[in-house]
Amino acid sequence: MSTLTIVLLVIALVLTAAFVALYFFTKRMEKKQDAQREQMDAMAQSMSMLIIDKKRMRLKDSGLPQTVIDQSPKILRRSKVPIVKAKIGPRVMTLMCDEAIFDQVPVKKEVKAVVSGIYITAVKGLRGAVDTTEQKKKGFWARTKEKALAARSSKNK
Repeated sequence: MSTLTIVLLVIALVLTAAFVALYFFTKRMEKKQDAQREQMDAMAQSMSMLIIDKKRMRLKDSGLPQTVIDQSPKILRRSKVPIVKAKIGPRVMTLMCDEAIFDQVPVKKEVKAVVSGIYITAVKGLRGAVDTTEQKKKGFWARTKEKALAARSSKNK
């Protein structure tokens, strides 16, 4: 056998082993996530709150209690997480929000939210539907593409 064949076989074996290990690792993590989701659903309670502010910020800068920061994984401490500042009754609290519903959370509006500990899992409008008509700012490439299409269509006329 030539050295090229041996090298390619070794690379194929290593890649196959990596994919198999990744498959079993993801299965285990999915089971853990399902168990955590069930636990959060059991602890969930509905609250009405006034959303003051929402941002994506680092966990250290979020204003959450130090015990929460200490209990979080190290990767989560460095990454940006969705943080919501809300007035619940007379108290102003800092809460974490689910990434899937973060864009649906309205600012300066009163909502009814499903909260599990300090984690917001669902949001419903207290008075009517939740209004999420915030327009995202277009990126540089989207604006240039739009200008190019407009210029091309004006040339064709």
